Amino acid sequence: MKFTISKESFLGAINQVQHVVSSRTTLAILSNVLLKAKDGALELTTTDLDVGVTCSVPAEVEEAGATTLPARRLATIVRELPSEEIEVKVDEKNVASIRSGPSYFKVLGLTSEEFPALPRFDDAREFRMEQQMLRDCLRKTSYAISTDETRYVLNGILFSFKDNALTMVATDGRRLAMVEQELEFPQSQEIDIIVPTKAVNELSRLLGDSGEVSIRVTGSQVGFDLGDALLVSKLIDGNYPNYRQVIPGESKERIPLEREVFLRAISRVSLLTTDKSNSIKFIFTPGSVEIVASSPDVGEARETLAINYKGASITIAFNPEFAMAPLRNLSADEVHLHLIDEISPGVLRSGTNFLYVLMPMRVNA
Repeated sequence: MKFTISKESFLGAINQVQHVVSSRTTLAILSNVLLKAKDGALELTTTDLDVGVTCSVPAEVEEAGATTLPARRLATIVRELPSEEIEVKVDEKNVASIRSGPSYFKVLGLTSEEFPALPRFDDAREFRMEQQMLRDCLRKTSYAISTDETRYVLNGILFSFKDNALTMVATDGRRLAMVEQELEFPQSQEIDIIVPTKAVNELSRLLGDSGEVSIRVTGSQVGFDLGDALLVSKLIDGNYPNYRQVIPGESKERIPLEREVFLRAISRVSLLTTDKSNSIKFIFTPGSVEIVASSPDVGEARETLAINYKGASITIAFNPEFAMAPLRNLSADEVHLHLIDEISPGVLRSGTNFLYVLMPMRVNA
């Protein structure tokens, strides 16, 4: 195998695939990246047996072939090479010679035949949507994924393809983020799947501002085809809890808030929270909201914002990090906070397709 490639293309491709590689694997081949050179392109693939990524970049292929090389070491070498052009030659023993300007590296690889094949999606359900749209949906939900491994079905995002819409949901039991997006597909294709956190993170990294993504689903696998890159992942096996039943009914108060102003005020006040007293109070009165953090060990912080609110006085406490998470990941200038009372969950809404349910905390006097 022999090919010449630009440093920028090679490094960009390695960076796209190397995050999947686990440093704690017991199988040496899983630390490697599969390189296939043919037909004017270099294809790179990595997998940890749960998630796999493939991407393809142009290369000048003199001799077609395949090998596997240590992914992280290869990334480090390519990043440090002095010249913009890189020549790679691999012999029959999978020893790679890498030349760039005055630099020369010899790297020992493993045969490509040992590398696990990625699953195929020949008879899969298929859904198509804009990459930017999917990336936006992931950004609005992924921060609410549970990290509690005892509730395994919550360690990912629910993708619910129903009624010509994709509903994506993430929850950790204390908050829930949900976004809905219209999407056309036959009723026969309807399905619910749970995509695990690692795949969500990799997908967020791969999705771009333009182009389509094709989502293919089989019984236990999902594939996201972005044209020049493909991500495949095992699905989480299990039934996602009924998320609709935790969304409160009709709210008494609907409070418009300037997202960025509200976010910055919470951020400042939360500087005086501690692990022990990790809650802040929101005291809504006509025309204003006072945000208060109080800790007997640290001190107190208060900030008052003028808001368009005409309802009854209401005091509610939230975890500040949970309150800030959706505000950071939304782009709308204005959001609406829906409240029933001091002990019912608050609901933050943006536009017609996003909502965030947040459980209140006990209000300290």
